[in-house]
Amino acid sequence: MWVCTMTPPVPRLATANMGPLLSLETRLIERSADIEAWFRQQWRNTAAPFYASADLRNAGFKLAPVDTNLFPGGFNNLSPSFEPLCIQAFQAAMKGICPDARHVVLVPENHTRNAFYLENVGTLHSLLSKAGYHVHIGSLSPHITAPTTIDLPVSGRQLTYEPLVRVGNTVRVGAIKPCAVLLNNDLSAGLPEILKGLEQTVLPPTGLGWHARLKSRHFGFYREVSAEIATLLDIDPWFIDPLFRNCGQINFLKREGEECLISNVERLLADIRQKYKEYDIDSEPFVIVKSDTGTYGMGIMTARSVDDVREMNRRARTHMSSAKEGNAVTGAILQEGVPTLERMGDDNATAEPVVYMIDQHVVGGFYRLNSQRGADENLNAPGMRFEPLAFEECGNHPEPGAGPDEQPNRFYAYGVIARLAALAASREAQALASLG
Repeated sequence: MWVCTMTPPVPRLATANMGPLLSLETRLIERSADIEAWFRQQWRNTAAPFYASADLRNAGFKLAPVDTNLFPGGFNNLSPSFEPLCIQAFQAAMKGICPDARHVVLVPENHTRNAFYLENVGTLHSLLSKAGYHVHIGSLSPHITAPTTIDLPVSGRQLTYEPLVRVGNTVRVGAIKPCAVLLNNDLSAGLPEILKGLEQTVLPPTGLGWHARLKSRHFGFYREVSAEIATLLDIDPWFIDPLFRNCGQINFLKREGEECLISNVERLLADIRQKYKEYDIDSEPFVIVKSDTGTYGMGIMTARSVDDVREMNRRARTHMSSAKEGNAVTGAILQEGVPTLERMGDDNATAEPVVYMIDQHVVGGFYRLNSQRGADENLNAPGMRFEPLAFEECGNHPEPGAGPDEQPNRFYAYGVIARLAALAASREAQALASLG
């Protein structure tokens, strides 16, 4: 039985939904039993990701994911009230994978000076420990050659990083040979030799790292699942699915592939305008251009016309060429821009929800806020901060007596869309596994 503790009042948004999205939220509440039955069937067919997060955008006329992360790095941003949910979800997930496991090795990113990321590792370590496992942090960093204690200045905790070592077809930390290796490293720098061909269970599978994964492939699977549930709900899937196109070969600095960008931005803007006209939406369409792999918030631009692509200056091209781990951007996804009407805080900052999942369960989330960015811009940028979604109630089920845009119904809607993104990722992983 899932436990949810009471918390202080939920931070209120400065906007309320009207029109099509209010109608969508109403439909989700009315059909919640059918939705949950549909999800149960989907999870029987396809195993859920071990954990995931989804960045959502609420435009007031549509609610859609704009990114899905299979190596979430913000567990420290969740409200402490979500801890019971997280612990129970980790227990359920691990029981299905390694029922006899006692030890888990957590493999983090290499940046040991990023205080916020280290707090995420500390929170993950704590949650897995409270779930009943001996947790060891196995580092891939060449600078970690012996057990190293790292102080966490925000929480005051300490972490011990140990070198991850290879023995045959297994990895170990010291003498510990774990049943499961949990990656909290998205492998943007590539798949290291030490993780290749392991006989142990690696979560998530290494093939889903950003060295191999494409956002355009993921959103292709998302298009499938959104169409399926839209049929169930008798709605236009566009209300929950961002249109997209992609350019496979591109070099921003050398202006190679520019014609692909220009033609696809033009077509995508036309498709968005057609939808806006169909639903009488008085808004200016825009396109988000970003790397087709993980960027860590880098290499993202807003295009309101093809001229924004044609007239990019040298500085903008350099910005668009940079990705995480110093990687060059060689492919781009062009995604329908979903403006966010959500605002929060004393500074009326632009806001978007980020929903966290463990296995098939929504376990919490937070708002990403940025007072320096507008409703049609990327918020994962300088000036960003986070506000936990401190639910008054769990948000894992709707409250029929409340309004469709009130808590917990707003968060139930978020959870439905986030789970669709997780389901798309599961099909992505299934397709990868079928390739051997």
